[in-house]
Amino acid sequence: MSITVNLYAAARHAAKQSSLSVEATTLVQLKSELISQAPDLAAVLPQCSLIVDGHSFGKDGDCQINSDQRIDVMPPFSGG
Repeated sequence: MSITVNLYAAARHAAKQSSLSVEATTLVQLKSELISQAPDLAAVLPQCSLIVDGHSFGKDGDCQINSDQRIDVMPPFSGG
């Protein structure tokens, strides 16, 4: 199943695009597929949170995913 993953900030810069489509059924699989498609993400992805339908799975979280869900890759950021 193809899932569109939205990339932001440093993740977008590393991938050189704002989104990628990957085949995955879990977040762990998704991370591996993202790096396979955009190898420069390997340096950024370990610091990123994965957001599935607005719920953060942090850096190490895992869950089942499907193509109906919104998946965002959010690098750490600061601000107020």
